[in-house]
Amino acid sequence: MNLVRLGWTEQLAVSFAAYADQGFVPARVATEHRQRYRLYTGDGECDAEITGKMRHLARGRADYPAVGDWVAVQGPQGGTAVIHAVLPRKSKFSRKEAGSVTEEQIIAANVDTVFLVTALNHDFNLRRLERMLILAWESGANPVVVLSKTDLCEDVSAKVSEVESVAFGVRIHAVSAEQDEGLEELAPYLGIGQTVALLGSSGVGKSTLINRLIGADVMAVNTVREGDDHGRHTTTHRELLIAPGGALIMDTPGMREFQLLDHQEGFSSTFDDIESLAHNCQFGDCEHKQEPGCAVRAAIAAGTLPEARLQSFHKMQKEMRYIERKLAKRERDRDKGNKQSRERYRYMEVE
Repeated sequence: MNLVRLGWTEQLAVSFAAYADQGFVPARVATEHRQRYRLYTGDGECDAEITGKMRHLARGRADYPAVGDWVAVQGPQGGTAVIHAVLPRKSKFSRKEAGSVTEEQIIAANVDTVFLVTALNHDFNLRRLERMLILAWESGANPVVVLSKTDLCEDVSAKVSEVESVAFGVRIHAVSAEQDEGLEELAPYLGIGQTVALLGSSGVGKSTLINRLIGADVMAVNTVREGDDHGRHTTTHRELLIAPGGALIMDTPGMREFQLLDHQEGFSSTFDDIESLAHNCQFGDCEHKQEPGCAVRAAIAAGTLPEARLQSFHKMQKEMRYIERKLAKRERDRDKGNKQSRERYRYMEVE
């Protein structure tokens, strides 16, 4: 394989120079399953595992290799390569891991473009799209909204207008993978060495779309349930696929929840309309609830801003503040534990 076709850049070469001096070779993570990896290298594909040192030093899941990462490897020896380091990520698409644990889960790394796939059927949901936009803006990748299943929608233009009301500055493409309609609009994002990740809920048509873009049935496809258009999780893992045209396409499992971490920059970009209005509020710390002189509430009263938009703003703002407190507490506990460990070792040295 040609490393450039895998997304290798001059910047990566500079970051890799120190590892090259140690005799390591660069590789890109294609799949990951329980800390076992499948890699793309300049010589083809191989299996890999991380070193014990990496596992010991990892502070959380975000420190392990993720699909799309570039890594420094040794081998393969005996059929399995050894990953010694993860190169700096130019972008990372992450969310809070499902459950109560405040842990970052990296969905995709080193992505150039994120296709936020939303189906134009009963599962169409602007509030979920807002969450996906926050994650996308924060990732460093270029977000693109792909409205799928246009063949199941009676008024596509109306839906596009709704999406435009929340996706500021984001390109929107309406397609039907089943009918091969609108797919040519996605071609500019699929250049040689470009990495595109697809994100969306189950049943929105990601796997079907990938099959059309790849030109072969590489992904299994399930039908959605009748009545609510909800789909089953066809894709069960993240995988980086090489398209015939030279792009790399990453599928991800369908997700019902897009839980936020500390995504303040992405939050501000997604709710730019509300934050722009807030500059005209009478009070600088206005929370847009009952305060006098609130420009945001005035926009709602005038009918230029939907009430549901502000409700979503408040809900996600509250969620992010909660996560921020949890992360700060975890960092304090970790620092306290490290301090106790240093004191214990100092006491042992004195003895």
